[in-house]
Amino acid sequence: MQFSRLASPRAGDERGITTAEYAVGTAAGAGLAGVLYKLVTGGFGDQMLRSLFDHVFNMLGLG
Repeated sequence: MQFSRLASPRAGDERGITTAEYAVGTAAGAGLAGVLYKLVTGGFGDQMLRSLFDHVFNMLGLG
């Protein structure tokens, strides 16, 4: 039995899908960066960073 490639000329052609995946990944990365920026620059971020550094310094015996 022989299959014709003319029946589905674009079968296996995923160039557009790859471009779409990059676009979705870029948008997701930008959104995550925005959320992290808001967390770190807000009051919660300051408190979180202070407690993180205090914890690390206490573990090292410097605090």
